[in-house]
Amino acid sequence: MSVVNPPASIRPEHQPRLTQRQRRTLSHLVVHFLLLAGVVVMFIPLLWTISTSLKSPAEVFIFPPTWIPSQIRWGNYVEAVTAIPFFQYLYNTVFITLLSIIGKVISVTLVAFAFARLRWWGRDFMFLVMLSTMMLPPHVTLIPQFILFKELNWINTYLPLIVPDFFGGPWLTFLVRQFFLTLPRDLDDAARIDGCSSWGVYWRIILPQATPAIVIVIIFVFNHTWNEFLLPLIYLHSQEKFTLALGLRMFQGEASTSWHLLMAASLLTMLPVLLLFFSAQRYFMQGIVFTGVKS
Repeated sequence: MSVVNPPASIRPEHQPRLTQRQRRTLSHLVVHFLLLAGVVVMFIPLLWTISTSLKSPAEVFIFPPTWIPSQIRWGNYVEAVTAIPFFQYLYNTVFITLLSIIGKVISVTLVAFAFARLRWWGRDFMFLVMLSTMMLPPHVTLIPQFILFKELNWINTYLPLIVPDFFGGPWLTFLVRQFFLTLPRDLDDAARIDGCSSWGVYWRIILPQATPAIVIVIIFVFNHTWNEFLLPLIYLHSQEKFTLALGLRMFQGEASTSWHLLMAASLLTMLPVLLLFFSAQRYFMQGIVFTGVKS
């Protein structure tokens, strides 16, 4: 007796249309496409800034706008740095930024070392108090700080922009502490057996291994200080002491129609931040990953 097989059209299908590997590949393609689209959207302002910095004044206001200038004007960058005292502002910004980085690295690593590697009464409570200050908006303390610095005769000096960085900060202290917790404590014990003090453990054992965490501090402080606008606007009154952020704003006010020069000066100001980030990207990513390994 022969058995008749049902037609293929009514035969149940037990296998999926796409295999698991094909689904995974398709999902990766969709994710990469969305990320690429987001990158393109994020790069549009930067591309427009570059395009505007190379245009003539008349071509900036052409409608509909053009992305590629009809004539590339590299001289806009030379004219931009000569229209304002650009190099004086650059020197002021570099001076403030370097001292801020030095102060922040020293203070943050010392405080993080005390919270992560030393045992002392009230350590955990003081750590929570420090973290609680992150919930306080900086604008709340702006007026009391201004009154304090005014009483100290620090107005129109760089001291209000530099000295606070020598007293640490809760966010960066938390990041560096988390990194210090990932280092084996056996290193501390071995160093103390050899006669190292707490300062010796900090200087000879912990800091040489904390390069990723220190790079994170440098990048964050550099980016914040280099682009800071509000505090220099409040504390600096003399034009020869202005930073780049204040100088660009003044340049915009004096030559509001010279957008091509403003864009050129803005690109020159942004270039050090981009160079620092891409040159230290490996340490930056490594430090961000390590700071969340152990709480």
